[in-house]
Amino acid sequence: MKVSHEELRDQTKKFALRVIRLCRALPRTGEAQVPGKQLLRSATSVAANYRAVGRARSKAEFIAKIGVVVEEAGEPMI
Repeated sequence: MKVSHEELRDQTKKFALRVIRLCRALPRTGEAQVPGKQLLRSATSVAANYRAVGRARSKAEFIAKIGVVVEEAGEPMI
């Protein structure tokens, strides 16, 4: 299944918004807030960096930028 750039851009934004809502619902304890903040930073970074992929000026820049997206997407994995 082939997915367009616009569809992936929209999906990463929706994902970031869902994570924001999740983090708002977490208890206000340190045990919940520390991993919640890491997840929040990672999810919003994926969306922001994927939008930057669309502005790549060369194939090499595209590869570098998409690498950052992949790295950020794997950040919160335990």
